[in-house]
Amino acid sequence: MLDAFEIVPNLPVLVVTTPLIGGILTIAMGRGKGPWAWATLITGVVFYFTVLLMQQVLAAKTGYISYELGNWPRQWGIEYRVDALNAFILLTVAGVGFVTTLYAQKSVEKEIPQDRHNFFYAVWVLALCGLLGITVTGDAFNVYVLLEISSLTVYALIAMGKDMNRQALTASLRYLILGSVGASFILLGIGYLMMVTGTLNMEDMHDRLAALPDIVHHRTVLVAFAFLLCGLGLKMALFPLHMWLPKAYTYAPSAVSALLSATATKVGIYMAFRFLFTIFGVGFSFVAMPANLVLSVAACAGILVTGVTAVRQTNLKRMLAYSSVGQLGYIVAGFSLANVHGVAGSVVHIFNHAVMKGGMFMAAGAIMYRLGRCDLRSIRGLGKRMPLTMAAFVAGGLGLVGFPLTAGFISKWYLVQGALEAPHMWPVAAVVLVGSLLAVAYTWRVVEAAYFQEPEGESALVTEAPLSMVAPMWILIGASVYFGVSATFTGEISMRAAKSLLGGAP
Repeated sequence: MLDAFEIVPNLPVLVVTTPLIGGILTIAMGRGKGPWAWATLITGVVFYFTVLLMQQVLAAKTGYISYELGNWPRQWGIEYRVDALNAFILLTVAGVGFVTTLYAQKSVEKEIPQDRHNFFYAVWVLALCGLLGITVTGDAFNVYVLLEISSLTVYALIAMGKDMNRQALTASLRYLILGSVGASFILLGIGYLMMVTGTLNMEDMHDRLAALPDIVHHRTVLVAFAFLLCGLGLKMALFPLHMWLPKAYTYAPSAVSALLSATATKVGIYMAFRFLFTIFGVGFSFVAMPANLVLSVAACAGILVTGVTAVRQTNLKRMLAYSSVGQLGYIVAGFSLANVHGVAGSVVHIFNHAVMKGGMFMAAGAIMYRLGRCDLRSIRGLGKRMPLTMAAFVAGGLGLVGFPLTAGFISKWYLVQGALEAPHMWPVAAVVLVGSLLAVAYTWRVVEAAYFQEPEGESALVTEAPLSMVAPMWILIGASVYFGVSATFTGEISMRAAKSLLGGAP
């Protein structure tokens, strides 16, 4: 049936065009539950497409699927290329996007005026369109175009939190300024690479750069590499270029915080994989250039500094925001090792952190829904009043710690193994362990308030969050536990992606 309608052969482009068209049509859905129901349908269909796409990639003899738009050869047209890495990222972004859309209904009703719901969900779906497009394309300039789509929509989504807190506007403005600087650096880097290679196709760029006789001393290539490294650092919120992230996650609508924490920065990291590994290659990025040293130092500093900062926070969303910067540090530290276990740890932690942190932000949003705030004082005694919500938060926190039988343990196992295998990189393993202790500290502050203190005022009368919020929350947290117990699928995909990246172009 699917082949008769030519859906399966066109899955790579449908992953982008479905949310693009669906997002535009969302505006016409009027008021009430129509926009949310339509957005849920679109994100559900896209998630189904990514599942089919993953099956195709796993079955492909070449290890990847190539789709040339308009049947133009990739040298002149745009190629969508899907291998194990971006199939896994597509599945993560689409899956979390679908579950977060399910969760969003009640949260958005509480935090966004009803007359803006159709606009909110239109921008929401278009943001997912941009993120999925960045992940699926094999064209460097197309990455920039879709980056602008995702960035502009995310700025708007963050600003819509202004009805709960006016600081959402300044958070959005800060992200707009820093994000525009990062995007400009990325565009300049792509432009310089095109000057040198004469192509925008990622695989062709890799081949032509590899054919240059003295690439290490090629000034244009060096400038392109520097621009891209700075731009990507801003987009993936790498310490100390992360200053846009804490306020953005704190003051955005709760559903938006959950979506962004699980998807936006992960796609930024995916871009780093493609530019550093696929286009420049491991030999240039991590041997000829000191990117491994720069990235590992920045990542380890981020893990420690933002971990300590998270311990000092009293607002749960701000605590989770600083924690996210540290968790992104684990991912960057892993691929900076440039060995199989380190890169595999990075890839698997993209998924693991998405489900853990997405579920925790949903729990914070559920508290916001009931109390209108989510600070440590307001959650006193909520372990009894909102047992499912607080249990989800604590379970996610155990994952951040790296407790056995959670997805976080799998990630850190790979990362520590990679650090011990790399020459002179054992301090990264030590930082991973110290970061886990810091995660224990800030998670324990929440446990202490929720389970060992008595509720005050409104907190004593609050009831559990609606099932439509609790169920999606537990889907993500349940996934983090399941893939901590049975990590065969995520582990195998991550190892396959790592071996492909370390081998050069996909």
